[in-house]
Amino acid sequence: MSSFNLLHAAVAFAAAFAAGAINSVAGGGTLISFPTLIWLGLNSVTANATNTVAIWPGSLGGMWGFRRELRTAHSRMFALLLPSLIGGLAGAWLLRYTPPALFDRLVPFLILFATLLFMVQEPVQRLLKTAGAARHTSSRWLAGALIFQFFVGLYGGYFGAGIGILMLAALSILGLTDIHQMNGLKNLFALSINGVAAIYFIFYGMVYWPDALLMAIGAIAGGIGGSGLARKLGRTAVRRIVISIGFAMAISLFFRR
Repeated sequence: MSSFNLLHAAVAFAAAFAAGAINSVAGGGTLISFPTLIWLGLNSVTANATNTVAIWPGSLGGMWGFRRELRTAHSRMFALLLPSLIGGLAGAWLLRYTPPALFDRLVPFLILFATLLFMVQEPVQRLLKTAGAARHTSSRWLAGALIFQFFVGLYGGYFGAGIGILMLAALSILGLTDIHQMNGLKNLFALSINGVAAIYFIFYGMVYWPDALLMAIGAIAGGIGGSGLARKLGRTAVRRIVISIGFAMAISLFFRR
């Protein structure tokens, strides 16, 4: 396990602060905080569990910010909460039984996949905002969305980064066109997936608490205090920074193996 010292604490806090600030503006903070924990010496499974627990509190604000839009959402949309919870729990269980050596080999590919999803999120959101989607509210379409959401939850509980764009795509297929309402639902489902996974990780002792507690404070502080700087940089600049860091982290972890 990682040795905890002042430099380690400072780096962990800074990574979580940056992740909280980035998540408040553009999302993708996990692409910074999770690889940082690996470079600080945690094995990849522990780093993933610790990061999930640490970053989760900061995501509450994302859902709260869209509370008005959530009130106007069709009640059928909230049916997607169930597969979110089941999938998130299944993903956390799968992570627990994945040998760290195997997860070490998967991590660079998972980070690369999440970075690519993050790259396409902005153009997809613009497309969903401007293009009128056909409304598919039949039971068959909803059943398909429930199955798809389970697999999103499974991936989210197992790794987590990049699930937002997958959920936005599913909501658009169901016919939603209000991007703010879609973001509200996306945040609610992500909060459920990560929340149930975090509870599972805590229950089975998979979390490195010195980092988790410090990073939770850092993520909240970043969301509150760092978001101003992130907004000054601009959403486009923040996204470019996150994408660059994501690719750099993936490449570095390929070589680290």
